[in-house]
Amino acid sequence: MTWKLLDRLEQWKNRFGSGKSVELEKLLEAVRRLRLPDTASLIRLHETLLFLRAYPRSPNVAKLADEILFSFADRVAALETRGEDLSALAEPEVSGIAGTSFSAVFSYEVAQRLAKLDPRALEIDWEGCENASFGAVMSRFLPLLAEDWPVEANVPNGVWLRTAVPGKERGLSWLLKRFDSLPMAAREQARLYDSLQLPLVWNLRNSRAARSRMRLPGATVFCHAAPLLRRSDISLSTELEGPPLTLTKLSLVGARRILDMILGTSAIRYRELYGFTHPDTRRVFRADIGRGVQIFVFGVPPEWRLPLRAYHSALFFKNGVPIGYVEVLSLFERAEVGFNLYYTFREGESAWLYAQVLRLFRGLLGVSCFSVDPYQLGHHNQEAIDSGAFWFYRKLGFRPVEPGLKRLLEREEGRIGMRSGYRTPPRTLKRLAEGYMIFEGPGAQHGAWDCFHVRNVGFAVEHCMARHFGGDAGKMRRASADRLSRVLGVESMGDLALVVSLIPGIDRWTQAEKLALAAIFRAKEGTNERRYLCLLQQHVKFRDAILRLGSSRRVI
Repeated sequence: MTWKLLDRLEQWKNRFGSGKSVELEKLLEAVRRLRLPDTASLIRLHETLLFLRAYPRSPNVAKLADEILFSFADRVAALETRGEDLSALAEPEVSGIAGTSFSAVFSYEVAQRLAKLDPRALEIDWEGCENASFGAVMSRFLPLLAEDWPVEANVPNGVWLRTAVPGKERGLSWLLKRFDSLPMAAREQARLYDSLQLPLVWNLRNSRAARSRMRLPGATVFCHAAPLLRRSDISLSTELEGPPLTLTKLSLVGARRILDMILGTSAIRYRELYGFTHPDTRRVFRADIGRGVQIFVFGVPPEWRLPLRAYHSALFFKNGVPIGYVEVLSLFERAEVGFNLYYTFREGESAWLYAQVLRLFRGLLGVSCFSVDPYQLGHHNQEAIDSGAFWFYRKLGFRPVEPGLKRLLEREEGRIGMRSGYRTPPRTLKRLAEGYMIFEGPGAQHGAWDCFHVRNVGFAVEHCMARHFGGDAGKMRRASADRLSRVLGVESMGDLALVVSLIPGIDRWTQAEKLALAAIFRAKEGTNERRYLCLLQQHVKFRDAILRLGSSRRVI
């Protein structure tokens, strides 16, 4: 009976445009009274309901889905009482269901923020404190631990730590205070804490941070009575030629609220995105892109910026439900896009959403050439191979840049055209995923970025450091800063100076070119990396020099 009901419910994920919503509503009423026999059926019901909540047929479907999802803490407790094995609920594909707990290693910054959001929910996993560096770090806080860890085998690290915590204080709170009190910079505190690789237990209970209950406040529900938009309905070129999406800047209070929600929705899935950990709270923007989707986009503050590329990230909400995120690394008019829809929502309007993401960043950052990393395609990423990620991008118009992969793609597309029902084997997908893919939007220079890898720029800096500065990074930094300070008149340059110092003949640039380059340096350390990118895109000579530098040798 249970599996038949779940089968019928899952079928509604593909019935948009057919059947009446009242049929689905009656089915949800029946499901609401359903007593789940095991963990597998609980997971299946939860993920189906969450999809139907994000893509509802009617307001009542959304309401009923929420009512059932909000009962999941009780459903989990009922299974636990009956002695069911709940370990599957901690798997990354489904973690975060209300009423569950899981253990994970979080960075110092994330642990601090999560502990402030809900101090009772997060605690040290006492049984998992067996990291080899534990004694070297924790002897700073635990008297006489140095008597034990250097000379004894099987040191009970968890007991040492738990014994030191005052009776009424939680262990994680005590430990974070100890690290915060260390007389060193915040980054050094973080590095020291992170070296512990300390697992924490997050007990979600019936928290609003759980996937079952996390909703964007005030989101208007968009109902899907017609069929969902398919990949064949989408033209990237057409979308990119459309007007820029409207962005609304959030207040500081609103920004912090949404950033806490974004941090939580990522952490319960065992994910830490660089921008989610180090967000620029002063510049968080919302884009309402239609069809019930809101995107919140932001960069990182000056102290966390990358040396060369501009960094932005965003999280998407569909009808108030978080469904995925994107990470964008931009240089001149090129943007590397890391796009990820959470597993539950991949049967939705993925192609349309991806097109809107590119449209958003084209308008926000002025980029026109979009690149996809091999990992996104399936290189050392079995999940992407299983989902056919390569063909998702190819059918949207992306092309491989490596000559060998171009030839392989031509052969594979020939097979597809000649054999009805042919599917690319996983082995071939893995080969196709070994190189970058690029999409050149309106106004992009064809082929300009085909051979470019930012890692090549880094290798060029390392080669120069080894050859001319004896491998001494500090010596190279001082020499580069001194030279460019004289040439450009800018004092604080960061590691971008190392890159610029490799450009030959910069002393002979015109005064206007030097002043423009100096403005780029100041913008990199300024309040807004959008201005940095804008200035980069206007400096043709600097662009050409960086292109040559990044295309000079093959990345291994």
